[in-house]
Amino acid sequence: MTTYAWQREEMVRRHLLGRDVHDVRVLEAMRRVPREAFVPEAMRGRAYEDRPLPIEEGQTISQPYVVAVMAAALEIRPTDRVLEVGAGSGYAAAVLGHLAREVFAIEWFESLATNARRRMQELGITNVHVVHGDGAQGLPEHAPFDAILVSAAGPEIPRALLQQLAIGGRLAIPVGGGPDDQELLVIRRTGEEVFERRSLGAVAFVPLLGGDA
Repeated sequence: MTTYAWQREEMVRRHLLGRDVHDVRVLEAMRRVPREAFVPEAMRGRAYEDRPLPIEEGQTISQPYVVAVMAAALEIRPTDRVLEVGAGSGYAAAVLGHLAREVFAIEWFESLATNARRRMQELGITNVHVVHGDGAQGLPEHAPFDAILVSAAGPEIPRALLQQLAIGGRLAIPVGGGPDDQELLVIRRTGEEVFERRSLGAVAFVPLLGGDA
């Protein structure tokens, strides 16, 4: 087993299983995605620390535990179509790609979107499509989505994303005005204008960039 593969398995054991993440499909996806490929070369020695790490354009790659918790909360099925908002380096989108039939990932920074697409090609992940655009507006041309994962926080839930959920669809999103008052919400659309919500607790994400919520 390579050093990175050992570190990846240790990450799953200590930081996911050890903190009550037990979704078998999510754990396997986390085992399969090489996080070291999604961080700058100088950060690869820290790739499996359970914390956000800096990437280009002043953004971050999310903490592995948070990615796993959000993916598990979305209850993604192998037939689902998923949208990720705030693709960054592409790590969470790659994890989602091992869970869903098809993933669309939106990234505000064109350079990050380009690099994320390259990583998907290099890793042979063919069901993840990374696009440059305004994540707050979603991708109406590809809606509805069975699940939406938002990897950046805003003061409100963008209405465009709620409207792009399929009936029965799930949305995981950090909401709050700043890094010290964000909470991770899971929204389920149960009717045309009926949305159930629950909180998974406090989190800290980079701000969601783009248009009005």
